[in-house]
Amino acid sequence: MSYRTRFVGIVVIGRNEGERLRRCLASVVPGGHPVVYVDSGSADGSAELARSTGAIVVELDPSIPFTAARGRNAGFRQLMEMFPAIHFVQFVDGDCELTPGWLDAAAAIMNSEPKLAAVRGNLLERNRDCSVYARLCNMEWRGPVGDICSTGGIALFRVDAFQQAGGFDAKIVAGEEAELCRRLLAKGCVIRRIDAEMGTHDCAMTRFVEWWKRTARSGHSFAESAVSEAGATDRNRHAVNSIMFWTLLLPALVAALVWPTRGLSLLLLLSYLVLWFRVARSRRARGDSSSDARLYATFCVIGKFAQARGVLMYHWNQSVRRKRSRLIEYKSPATTRPH
Repeated sequence: MSYRTRFVGIVVIGRNEGERLRRCLASVVPGGHPVVYVDSGSADGSAELARSTGAIVVELDPSIPFTAARGRNAGFRQLMEMFPAIHFVQFVDGDCELTPGWLDAAAAIMNSEPKLAAVRGNLLERNRDCSVYARLCNMEWRGPVGDICSTGGIALFRVDAFQQAGGFDAKIVAGEEAELCRRLLAKGCVIRRIDAEMGTHDCAMTRFVEWWKRTARSGHSFAESAVSEAGATDRNRHAVNSIMFWTLLLPALVAALVWPTRGLSLLLLLSYLVLWFRVARSRRARGDSSSDARLYATFCVIGKFAQARGVLMYHWNQSVRRKRSRLIEYKSPATTRPH
């Protein structure tokens, strides 16, 4: 362990990750950093596995709704209680593995630039050729190097900045990282993607229904962020407006005008083809192959309808049921029990 990473702690969160968690812990525990694993009600022996590796384990009270934000906050509190001298905290999801050398690279740049509140690097999908959904995830992880507006769930944070911002909002079901980053940016902090390999992710998605649930969760995130004080940005409002236009307004307009226009309004459905071409061209400009760009564009158009489900789910829970949404899980529990 180098001097600059002596003051790094790691928080891992997970729920029924099975073998994925084993690989995750194997990538972080041997480094000598304090590791806290936070379990959100796993039924596969994950907490016992983490203890056997030497990680500090926090098991969340199941009577309170689970969220990733709640888990990360709990892990951070435990880390600071036991290791108050820590300067940086690396958050890792239980379905990810850190790449050797990542913490050195990230801590070095954080040490050299005090305004940096968080850094992330390049994330790769572990089995990106196992399904079209894994290919889509792998495309999502890529992005330009430089200052960014959100880290995603896997990132190294400066402890002081994290504490001053109040940590994650534990009530948010999805999109908690983006909401925290908006608060950090509002305080004048800087968030950056650096040109270094950070880790691998295992989405474990092989079925359309899993992709649909994951995409619905992103719609829920946009809706929740668009109405929150810290999240009500033009970007989030635009995202929700775009989702509603393509899935509700445009189809309703086409249907309403079918009779008056003698069916000519059906030509408006060609707008979806225009959207497809725009997305494909954008992905090609970002360096995707033609086949990947076409795949991404296809699922982007289909995904509008999944996102609409997430938006409607959020507003149904808030306005009609007057209850908070619960954790939205898209993966089935791991079939392999950790030993």
